[in-house]
Amino acid sequence: MDLQKYKNHLLQTIKDNLSKWLILEEGGKVANAEIYRFLHSIKGTSGTLQIEKLLEISENLLEKVDEDNDSMWDVIELKRFLSPLIEFTYEYENFNELTIPDEPIPQSNAPLIQIIDDDPSMLIMLKEALEENNWMVMACTDPEQAVKQYFEMKPDCLILDVHLPHKNGFEVLQEIQEYNEKYFIPTIMISIEDSKQTRIKAYQNGADDFIQKPIDLEEFVVRVKHHLQRKKMFDQSVLIDELTQVYNRRFLVQSLPRFFQDFKRTKDPFSICIVDIDYFKKINDTYGHLMGDKVLQDFAQYLKQNIRSLDVIYRYGGEEFVIVFPKTTSEEAKNRLTELNDGFSSLVFTHQDINFTVTFSAGVFMVEDETVTIDQALKMADSSLYEAKNNGRAQVVCSIADSVSENQKGYLNISVVDDNFIIRTLLANELESLSINRFELNIKVFENGPAFLNSKHAKEDVNHLLILDGVMPKMDGIEVLQQVKQWQKAKQYKVIMLTGRSNKSDVKRALMLGADDYIIKPFEISDLQARIERLLNSMK
Repeated sequence: MDLQKYKNHLLQTIKDNLSKWLILEEGGKVANAEIYRFLHSIKGTSGTLQIEKLLEISENLLEKVDEDNDSMWDVIELKRFLSPLIEFTYEYENFNELTIPDEPIPQSNAPLIQIIDDDPSMLIMLKEALEENNWMVMACTDPEQAVKQYFEMKPDCLILDVHLPHKNGFEVLQEIQEYNEKYFIPTIMISIEDSKQTRIKAYQNGADDFIQKPIDLEEFVVRVKHHLQRKKMFDQSVLIDELTQVYNRRFLVQSLPRFFQDFKRTKDPFSICIVDIDYFKKINDTYGHLMGDKVLQDFAQYLKQNIRSLDVIYRYGGEEFVIVFPKTTSEEAKNRLTELNDGFSSLVFTHQDINFTVTFSAGVFMVEDETVTIDQALKMADSSLYEAKNNGRAQVVCSIADSVSENQKGYLNISVVDDNFIIRTLLANELESLSINRFELNIKVFENGPAFLNSKHAKEDVNHLLILDGVMPKMDGIEVLQQVKQWQKAKQYKVIMLTGRSNKSDVKRALMLGADDYIIKPFEISDLQARIERLLNSMK
């Protein structure tokens, strides 16, 4: 007996009920008895139709609902409660599969590849070929935006075309080459032109490989994989940060447990500090990334030369450093860092006859309790750092509480604009599960473009992540993107476009208009979540 039509009917019934509840306004209520009957019905029918995953989900949810309770569910609480069912509905509807992975494949650590090419069709083709290998790919058509994206995202491999508008591939390569000399980032140039002179020029400008168009995709993927493997081997072989010549994050992970073990043995408290250069993005934007690199180098060396021999400094990432002060209280560490700040701020940097000075902010946490974990200690130091930055910068703050207060974080608005209620709800649930220490996330969903554009949420003067469906009634995603890019605060926006496989023309237009990324529907939730986390971590 063919059960498919009955399975489809059950899915539609589930969608109809979810739609009725999930479109309720905030503050809406749903009777507990109605939820119980709904789940009980799904359990019986899914068992009969042999949909094991749906049976498992309904059983687990049903165990948490008391049949005799006459209370009401708040719609926000209900959306979270039913999230496993919402996710299953999305997976089945889009992939026609009746199981979903018990554990999504982690992709936040997947290699990041950046492609720069002014031909959107080529970008789409290469992106799809590379992402079949579970690599993450950022595509860009505009060389100016691409350079900014390069420094923000720090890719593991760069692929760029020779012929680009306004600035050719050689000029882009020259702009980033000094950075590449301090970090090993494999670079592949591609071009329709395959003359000896072009190839030599590419290698002279720092390219590691050259591939002629038209591209053989199978060979292309193999060559990219080879370069990623070389980078991985190189990264694993070094414990010193190439730019600043202090220990890197990998060595921090390896060595930090030793300080905790020593503390348990000796009972001598020690302090962990996270230090962040103030307004570093402004330095890069005003004086260029090469000057930014000099500030990082001089800052690291200044700290290294002015701390004790038993203190250890690591580059944590970007402009952040970690300093471990053994046998040091938080107050002693604060006093020492304040002295360091006074000394460093007296140094004068010069760029094209313009002088400027630099300060830093720091957060301190003292380990004096054996139950404290490494992650907790770093989180407390990080929260104190952001309190210092929010209080005006150029200061040191010590952790005195075991939770991050709301006013210690920067604010980030996130908007999901999609006319499909399942996708809106699914994404909102996934976004709420994100933990980004530096940001307090303010998440809103909108069913169409005008609702978003006219909202207070869209116009607030804060950083903003916009997840935007390409095809919607009233106003499509491209029109929304065009309006956002015309706003004065457009630079505060990061935009991810959602688009169907058949809508490649929308992808091309979105890339030309400056979208930061796009993802094809149907998408894996873990993939989208990893992309979102990468974009958020690039924002300050």
